[in-house]
Amino acid sequence: MSTVQLWIKRAEGRALDEVDWSDRPPVAGRTGRVSDGVEERVLRARRFLRDRSALGECGAVAIRRYLVERFGSSPSVRTIGRILERRGALDGAKRVRRPPPQPGWHLPDVAACEVELDSFDAVEGLHIEAGPEVEVLNAVALHSGLVASWVTTGLTAKATVGFLVEHWREFGLPRYAQFDNDTRFQGAHQHPDSFGRVMRLCLGLGVVPVFAPPREHGFQNAVESYNGRWQAKVWSRFHHRSLSALQQRSSAYVDANRQRNASRTERAPPRQPFPKRFSLDLQQPLRGRVVFLRRTNDEGEVELLGHRFSIHQHWPHRLVRAEVDLDDGAIHFHALRRRDPDDQPLLRVVPYRPPTRPFRDRLG
Repeated sequence: MSTVQLWIKRAEGRALDEVDWSDRPPVAGRTGRVSDGVEERVLRARRFLRDRSALGECGAVAIRRYLVERFGSSPSVRTIGRILERRGALDGAKRVRRPPPQPGWHLPDVAACEVELDSFDAVEGLHIEAGPEVEVLNAVALHSGLVASWVTTGLTAKATVGFLVEHWREFGLPRYAQFDNDTRFQGAHQHPDSFGRVMRLCLGLGVVPVFAPPREHGFQNAVESYNGRWQAKVWSRFHHRSLSALQQRSSAYVDANRQRNASRTERAPPRQPFPKRFSLDLQQPLRGRVVFLRRTNDEGEVELLGHRFSIHQHWPHRLVRAEVDLDDGAIHFHALRRRDPDDQPLLRVVPYRPPTRPFRDRLG
């Protein structure tokens, strides 16, 4: 209706053949761009303020203040800023925004979608009203989006092993299982060469345990994001009268999440079948591979497994992937750079002898 009224107004009572029905340009006939003379005045003022003023301030605000004091008028600060940008007179370099690396970029076969990686993390400090304090172990598969949540009152290393066996027995084994550096996942930190119960489970099943760098974001983004969604959609959304009620709500959320991601799960890399007659032997000699992601210090050194290793003096404060090969007795250190995720050169190989002492359960 508004279009009809527009054309009636344009006709203004004239005959149809007397009206110019051609469309009008969408831009205004007169623009507000300042003249070349004003632009030159702005640039001269900037040069004067930069080279000869006492303060040395030559930004848009300082230029406008100078022009008002000198000539009584000036373009706005925003217009001066556009003039400086258009004429290439800005000192600051624009930040180069590079695309983020492929998920799982720190493991080449994961980044290539050849194998699957399961990430695990714990949520603590949840209190049921007039009930116990609960903890949640969450899991997310990087490629398939397969999720799992276990709600319990005591998330020990032994309980974690049970949850992992239950999950992998139902859905199959990934190639990698990634954790943070919690003692329940890695083992006691006060003892060198500590391989905890969860690590020994992974090695016994042929799964490579991966440990993210301490106090760094990014590598556990998938499971940390799921932690936030679980707390928002399960924990904070309902009032839970008991542990069993919370577990039921969590199970319903997990089932719905799996149904929504069913097509994504079908396209994911295949998982290996769980051994039919598997029995965890914590005293079995350590075999396989463990990966630690670490950042070097000022001298290009990293700490892992209670030892300090010198990597490269020209690689300070940089990420490395330490692959502990328990079969060959060596640690391979590879350089990691988010800017160039495909280039992961080998920096150094150091000998390493895995512990042979009997396993003792210090954490439960």
